[in-house]
Amino acid sequence: MNKSKMLRTFFLCILVSTALRTIAKGEEDFTIIVLPDTQNYVEPHQINHFAAQTEWIKNNVTNLNIKYVLHLGDVTEHNTTSEWNVGKSAMDTLNGVVPYAIVLGNHDLGSGNGRVSDRSSLFNDPGCFGPGSFYAAQPGIGGFYPGDPEKTDNSWHTFEAQDEKFLILALEWGPRDFVVEWFETIVQSHPNHHAILITHAYMYNDDTRYDWSVKEQPYAPHQTYYGSTRLPGGTNDGEELWQKLVKNHGNFIMTINGHVLGDGTGLLTSTGDHGNAVHQMLVNYQMNKEGGEGYLRIYTFKADKETIEVKTYSPVLNQYKTEPDQQFTLRLSPGL
Repeated sequence: MNKSKMLRTFFLCILVSTALRTIAKGEEDFTIIVLPDTQNYVEPHQINHFAAQTEWIKNNVTNLNIKYVLHLGDVTEHNTTSEWNVGKSAMDTLNGVVPYAIVLGNHDLGSGNGRVSDRSSLFNDPGCFGPGSFYAAQPGIGGFYPGDPEKTDNSWHTFEAQDEKFLILALEWGPRDFVVEWFETIVQSHPNHHAILITHAYMYNDDTRYDWSVKEQPYAPHQTYYGSTRLPGGTNDGEELWQKLVKNHGNFIMTINGHVLGDGTGLLTSTGDHGNAVHQMLVNYQMNKEGGEGYLRIYTFKADKETIEVKTYSPVLNQYKTEPDQQFTLRLSPGL
């Protein structure tokens, strides 16, 4: 073998060895799938794109290396048994396939007209997603808010990927003060986990956080037509969650919410008190044709541990949205 071939073989062996070490160390790409408001899919007159979404997720768990699925709330439109049956049937497709977290939106609560007459929800029934359900027993779930022992609508979850640990905080609609305080203790006890917060209302569609102290944004959790503003524990919007919880911890990497109409997108990157970049995103498609045409979000965490590729895709249409607010790249702060 001549010297040139020997060098080529040598460098090829190095490349192969490096690739194998990377795979062995668990540093391949992985994905989190986000399901925004599905409320229109569960109504009798609508096409059930919800089932198509979860079937696609199930079929792509391996090739996309999907680690978690996050539902951003407003699973239903009217908090009725028939609608929850449709939603549960769709989410049941993921049982034993990939773990998932669900938060409740304003339409999932109370009388079901979106005005949150109280914080009751059929979600918390044992036959749905409540205590004793498959959802409540998933191995990734760390626990539920202990102040509501008969409910599972405030939860925290963990998983591992790329030799890193991740923490998901799933907060109720307009989180109450004592619920936020409890989640603070959860983050404090997981300082080495990359933290992701999901809740129904946090970012608005003008790339700012909901902030009732500054302006009366439509559908803000503090709007007085929401009964939750008058219930014990109060209500926290995006800015309050940022000030009381998110900015205080160096391991937060992102927040994601639905709820807001208009163009249904928003992105704000803020720097936390520890110098970490926190990417805060709104994603919602319910106002589009057929209740959203099945669009969901794909967050691909690249093997370099610094890059997240964000894409918007519909398994119903087999089509991507490629506008700048629908397909973009995020950068993670190095280290924790």
